[in-house]
Order: sequence, then structure tokens, then C-alpha cells
Amino acid sequence: MNDQHAHQTDSVGIIVLPSGQAIRVIRRNAPEPCERELYDCPACGSDLVEPTRWAQAPAGQWSLALHCPNCGRCESGTFSAAQVERLEDHLDTGLGEMIADLQQLTRANMAADVDRFLEALKAGYILPEDF
Repeated sequence: MNDQHAHQTDSVGIIVLPSGQAIRVIRRNAPEPCERELYDCPACGSDLVEPTRWAQAPAGQWSLALHCPNCGRCESGTFSAAQVERLEDHLDTGLGEMIADLQQLTRANMAADVDRFLEALKAGYILPEDF
């Protein structure tokens, strides 16, 4: 689970008083919240959070409805384009892993089918008239 931290942004300026004395002023700006990873569930820590609804929002942001299949938590909000892009990259990686697993399972099933077919041929269970 990612913790949300804040970045403090400061600006430094110099003010010259009427007397000619210069003073350095440090202006503390409001902290900027770190953007959490949308695929990480803040409730259970799962990295399987998925979008169920999305629409483009103003200022390059996205309005998303998110769902965690692990704990069932749902969330809706407006998120930055960078957050959504990282979510898409994470989903693409997961899809690639699922496709690789599916291909491996398909090869294993085909090998098992061929082995059963060969055993049936050897045992005489399959005859020429079966074709």
C-alpha cells in the first residue's frame, strides 16, 4: 500500500525595504500531495484495482470509478493524466502476463491431448473407420 505524502514547495524572494535594507523571505506554499498509484487499493493493499467507468474531465484529467476485486472497495474521483497513464501501463503489464499464462496453458493442454490421442491409437481405441 502506498502512503500519501506531501511535497513542500518553497519560494525564496528578496524584499528591499524603503530604508535600503534587503531581507530574504521564504514563502511556504501549500504542500502538493503525492499522486498515489490508482492500481493500489488503499484499503487492502492489493494491486489489482481496475477502472469500471471513465470519462475525460477538464484540464487533462480523467474521472474514474475504480473497483478492488480483492476487498470490494469502490471509489470515484478525478485523477491526473499521469496517474491514469500509470494505471494503464500497469493494466497492460497484467494483460501481457495473463496472455503469456494462457499461451502456456494452451500448449500444456494441447500436449496432453496429443499424448491421450497417441495412447488411444496404441491401445487400438481409434480405428481407421473413426475418420
